Amino acid sequence: MLLTIDVGNTHTVLGCYDGEELRRMWRVKTDPSQTADELLVSLHGLLGVEGICPEDVHGLSLGSVVPGLNRSWRKVGEELCGWRVLSVDEKTVEGLLDASAYASTPGADRLADAVAARMLYGDPVVVVDMGTATNIEVVGDGGRFLGGVIAPGIRTGAESLAGRTALLPEVELLDPGHAIGVDTVSAMQIGVVYGQVDSIDGLIRRIWEELGCQCPVVATGGFGGLLGELSRTLTCVNPELTLQGLRLIYEARS
Repeated sequence: MLLTIDVGNTHTVLGCYDGEELRRMWRVKTDPSQTADELLVSLHGLLGVEGICPEDVHGLSLGSVVPGLNRSWRKVGEELCGWRVLSVDEKTVEGLLDASAYASTPGADRLADAVAARMLYGDPVVVVDMGTATNIEVVGDGGRFLGGVIAPGIRTGAESLAGRTALLPEVELLDPGHAIGVDTVSAMQIGVVYGQVDSIDGLIRRIWEELGCQCPVVATGGFGGLLGELSRTLTCVNPELTLQGLRLIYEARS
């Protein structure tokens, strides 16, 4: 089996693949202070609940935007478990994705999303990954990574609104069901949720116009399901898109 780990700023998503089948996916809080030993104990607990032995795992595909944890997870895989570890970066995606047009280095999560979207849905294709930040990735013809958009995430916006005002509370992020708020909570939910979704729809339409076509749009991330219910431009929701990208990149390099 293959272990895939997507280390984000807020959450870490782990997936265990048996071939192409995702046997189990976990979402845990990211703690940059954790040592390799602490990560190993947590990992053994997750695997043990599913009856998976570390000896059943042959490799680890890692995508991390937290440099310290990247080093710790590599130590877990290579030194403590004896697995082959692949850290996803712009070099490991060569042949799967052409990122040469992008002036800086895309994060591992963005690369994994783009690779999976292209291989599963064809190109051109757009990915919307709704996590701590909302990332939009655009893959053009021939697998050319054209770039995209990085915007504050929906929860980031809500927490900023509540944290920087004296009288506004934290609110649950759900579909308010109407566009005119009858109280403070519903007014905030409309502003945060509909504001984010309509912003994304507007950005997608601008991207389509620039591409010259209406290509597929795939949503993923912690709030991808919410986007799927409310968006007018979305094609499909794939909660495991990033993990699939990590798996596909690992397999291509094996």
